[in-house]
Amino acid sequence: MAHETDKSELALMKRVAAGDESATAELYDRFGALVFRMSLQAMPTRAEAEDAVQEIFVRLWRTAGRYDPSRAALVTWVMLISRRHLVDRMRRTKARVRAGSLDGGEALVAPQGSIDDEHGMERGEKFVSLMKKVDSLPELQRTVIQRAYLGGQTLRQIADELGTPIGTIKSALSRALVRLRERMNEEQVA
Repeated sequence: MAHETDKSELALMKRVAAGDESATAELYDRFGALVFRMSLQAMPTRAEAEDAVQEIFVRLWRTAGRYDPSRAALVTWVMLISRRHLVDRMRRTKARVRAGSLDGGEALVAPQGSIDDEHGMERGEKFVSLMKKVDSLPELQRTVIQRAYLGGQTLRQIADELGTPIGTIKSALSRALVRLRERMNEEQVA
């Protein structure tokens, strides 16, 4: 089943790369909310977060032909590109503010919670590490985690969409969380 998911994600990205508007809309429908939440956490204003989301999806469209499902799940690839774009954007903004502060004598203050501050970078790195661990979970567990935590779906919605009993979905979520916790603890010990 994971192979089928990989094939469908690759097919979607090939359609995006070919300029298929419906594929681009599907990509946005799947990941728009997630990318917006990430942008909203990184950017100092909602307007800047909205601009960043547009820029990220343009970047995803331009690089769609480079997507390789053997290297990462589509959600991981989207999040990595988003994170890189947000870091680049924060650095550019910071450089412009620095140049302006030299002229106007204003102090430079990085926005709180930005990806560019020390804690934000650490959170970003932990997120990437966590997404790699999620990608290594069995397919049902991975799907439930992605849909519940990244897609904002309820367990009932996931069960209905997958045609799977709610108890199975709850068990998969529980097992996935235990596995992730164990892997995170192993990483901390090492």
